[in-house]
Amino acid sequence: MQDTFGRTISYMRLSVTDKCNCRCIYCMPRGGVARHTHGEVLSFEEMAEIVRAASKLGVRKVRVTGGEPLVRRGIVDLVAMLSDIEGIDEVDMTTNGTLLTPLAKDLRAAGLTRLNVSLDTLRPGRYQEISRVGELSDVLDGMRAARLAGFPPPKINCVLMGGVNDDEAADFVDIARREPVEVRFIELMPMGECARWPKERFVSGDVVLEVAPELERVGEGGVAELYSAPGFLGRVGLIRAVSHRFCSGCDRVRVTADGRLKPCLHSAAEVPLRGLHGLELERAIAHGIEAKPAHHNLVPGLRSSETPRDMFEIGG
Repeated sequence: MQDTFGRTISYMRLSVTDKCNCRCIYCMPRGGVARHTHGEVLSFEEMAEIVRAASKLGVRKVRVTGGEPLVRRGIVDLVAMLSDIEGIDEVDMTTNGTLLTPLAKDLRAAGLTRLNVSLDTLRPGRYQEISRVGELSDVLDGMRAARLAGFPPPKINCVLMGGVNDDEAADFVDIARREPVEVRFIELMPMGECARWPKERFVSGDVVLEVAPELERVGEGGVAELYSAPGFLGRVGLIRAVSHRFCSGCDRVRVTADGRLKPCLHSAAEVPLRGLHGLELERAIAHGIEAKPAHHNLVPGLRSSETPRDMFEIGG
């Protein structure tokens, strides 16, 4: 299905929980947040019904997100349910990786296609500072378990923060040099916890090209600009949502864990889906797609995200 600006919408990001076992500084308050009760969150059956309706409108790819999706009990069963839906060609997941080790094999058997792993630093001490409660070793173990389970090389998502981790950009690029993975640098967006951060925290993805001038543009992968260089086994991706707004190529909508469709990550607009069935549900999803705005208006220090939700409530 196309939105009113001619973009074909084929990708749904499905948040399965607002809970997370980490407290990353740009995402959650130190003390955590008031969470939805069990009854306020969509059941697996409701999620599958929404995805089934979306598939009839042309959605072909679903990404399972959170919070942290692996804290949701029975997550392997949900992956199996989504993988069985006619018309869905790909079921992916974004995870912090800390809980992946015991689940990787079962997730792969259930039909999970690929993994994106959020990793903002390669230094154990700094990982604890950024995540507040996590251990870098758990992430690395989870990625090894995924490889042994037969997953293709993961995409590594690194959120760039000035004065926090931007000094590691070259180290992350080196991963793509040595390994057949895609390392993606994501610009920090002014929303939620970091909306009031000082302007110097918001750095352009251009810093990656400055520390690795040998990189050359080789194409696109979704919203990421892809780069590589002679001798690289992998690729580097830049997701420059703020400095190089890519809204004209956006092909996605999002569904929150409490059952509301967001046409745009940064828009306040939401379409309630819970309790709808059949054609009524399809019409509501179609209405959300039609309501997708032309672009966001993010400007760090001037205009923050218009959504009243934090990132962990939306799923990115």
